[in-house]
Amino acid sequence: MKRAVIFDLDGTLLNTLGDLASSVNFALLSCGYPERSIDEVRTFIGNGVIMLMHRSVPKGTNAEDEKKCFEKFRAHYLEHMEDTTAPYEGVNGLIRALGEKGIGTAVVSNKLDAAVKGLCKKHFPLLTCAFGVTQESERKPSAANVYKALSLLGVRSEEALYVGDSEVDVQTAQNAGLEMVGVTWGYRSREVLLSSGAKVLVDRPEEILDLI
Repeated sequence: MKRAVIFDLDGTLLNTLGDLASSVNFALLSCGYPERSIDEVRTFIGNGVIMLMHRSVPKGTNAEDEKKCFEKFRAHYLEHMEDTTAPYEGVNGLIRALGEKGIGTAVVSNKLDAAVKGLCKKHFPLLTCAFGVTQESERKPSAANVYKALSLLGVRSEEALYVGDSEVDVQTAQNAGLEMVGVTWGYRSREVLLSSGAKVLVDRPEEILDLI
């Protein structure tokens, strides 16, 4: 039996795509660049917001202009990250049910740490801890923040599941020595998850309870 579940955030617990795309396009237009479609932004998510903007700006944009565009994105997103963002159906019930079983829960995300903590405090107050990216931390697929979460949860790698929606999450779980569960309602397709090495996929949050 597992004693903890560590979740990715974007595309796993929260549908953040609309707000991310809105802030991406605000920044792009502010810098005189063409907008990106929702589907494009969906494929750019997963490696953190710096990489999100790197993929969003036109190819060949110099580093200084890219940084300016990122700063516009960051400021806009921190003000508008809750405009349309909401938990996926069944997620809050899952977290509540895990807590009732004595299973610890945490979030490890490549999102900005301030955004991660703010969104989790609002939507998932039952979580034990939540980690995002700071200037000092390593982005997933580094296992560094997963190890921090495991320490706070008081469990070993083999006692936890890692739940995510992308190839980055598959790699993160592998690097941390955790069993990985891929969710099919997020930002990557079933085919991408399987080709990235995911062995277990779920179509509904409540299915995760059966894997504990």
